[in-house]
Amino acid sequence: MSGKRKKRKLSLAYKPVGFVLSWAGGALAGLAFQKTWMAIRHEEDAPDALDRDRGWGEVLLAAALQGAIFAVVRSAVDRSGAKAIERSTGVWPSRDPSGRD
Repeated sequence: MSGKRKKRKLSLAYKPVGFVLSWAGGALAGLAFQKTWMAIRHEEDAPDALDRDRGWGEVLLAAALQGAIFAVVRSAVDRSGAKAIERSTGVWPSRDPSGRD
């Protein structure tokens, strides 16, 4: 099998693995955000944009913090999965040089 064909086949095979990793990463990020919000504000529930009893600053802080945590966790999970695939197969799972297919 040619290298290009092997890489394409691996990229398709990685999609379900990537989906599972993304789902698990999302769950982990949600838990991390909940724990972080509890540590910062000593509250179980973070405000959302439609929470009438919360101010702009609190709503925007929660959104920024949640976004940052999700981005960091997603990057860590994606990178770990790609490195594991590369170690086990010798091929990086993305066809695109920028890393996204």
